[in-house]
Amino acid sequence: MGILEKIAEIEKEISRTQKNKATEYHLGLLKAKLAKYRAQLLEPSKSAGAKGEGFDVMKSGDARVALIGFPSVGKSTFLSLMTSTASEAASYEFTTLTCIPGVIEYKGANIQLLDLPGIIEGAAQGKGRGRQVIAVARTADVVIMMLDATKGDVQRSLLEKELESVGIRLNRTKPNIYFKQKKGGGLSYNSTVPLTHCSEKLVQLILHEYKIFNAEVLFREDSTPDEFIDVIVGNRVYMPCLYVYNKVDQISIEEVDRLARRPHSVVISCGMKLNLDYLLERLWEYLALICIYTKKRGERPDFADAIIMRRAASVEHVCHRIHRTLASQFKYALVWVSNIQLLYPV
Repeated sequence: MGILEKIAEIEKEISRTQKNKATEYHLGLLKAKLAKYRAQLLEPSKSAGAKGEGFDVMKSGDARVALIGFPSVGKSTFLSLMTSTASEAASYEFTTLTCIPGVIEYKGANIQLLDLPGIIEGAAQGKGRGRQVIAVARTADVVIMMLDATKGDVQRSLLEKELESVGIRLNRTKPNIYFKQKKGGGLSYNSTVPLTHCSEKLVQLILHEYKIFNAEVLFREDSTPDEFIDVIVGNRVYMPCLYVYNKVDQISIEEVDRLARRPHSVVISCGMKLNLDYLLERLWEYLALICIYTKKRGERPDFADAIIMRRAASVEHVCHRIHRTLASQFKYALVWVSNIQLLYPV
């Protein structure tokens, strides 16, 4: 039995198993096995033959945004509207067969936008160049999931399932679980909060499935077995995602209102160029970028040339961006935020 068949069999057994207190250990083991097989599927052995052509796109600009979605949802049209790059758009599927980069210039920042080929169901198993598309998506700072507003919620659930199966966690934070393998001493299990999804026995069974018999585990939040497995595997990517519903000019105003009120969602129409400015504002928020303007003593700030940094950046990070030797000679900085002057020592 191949890996794909084993994955399908485990998924069927999970769906057949009724979730209750008596089956939680069995479900935990099934999920651990499923994660192992998916990892083997995504990382084939070196002797598996020559690799196919990938999407080698150099990372540039202040941030990277991956544009993913099913074929013919308007990704190429969106890229052409938001950037100076012309991407071929047509009424037939799979117009885009490779990764096409463009640059969005917004608030002084250069945001790299990648138009990726359309994903089809089964992309995680390599169908339709799905592995290459997903590999590029893992390197992005934000994912824009382009959806056809006329297709309902089917596309969104299928795409989320494909990304979930390859370790991309959308709009979620890393589980607050401390995990460390040891050379001996058995399992050290503790929690700082009451746990409703995991127990010491279940944690031990999941660890044994990964051939781990000595480890320290500390739960700092009420996590699920899936989240604990993510911590063990350690290669999960947690990134923000904007769900962009295109072609809203073809549905009723009630449906537009329903989609617009969903979390992390924006409604647009590339054909009529509707709501694109608001989408840029939301994208800026999700990228968590800030503009920093420098000034010489006695002169006004130069608002034509901004230093683009992450929202959590310190003065030291700004010094390194200007010149790598500046931080070692730096003493203090005067910082103005919303007309408030602050003194920041380094």
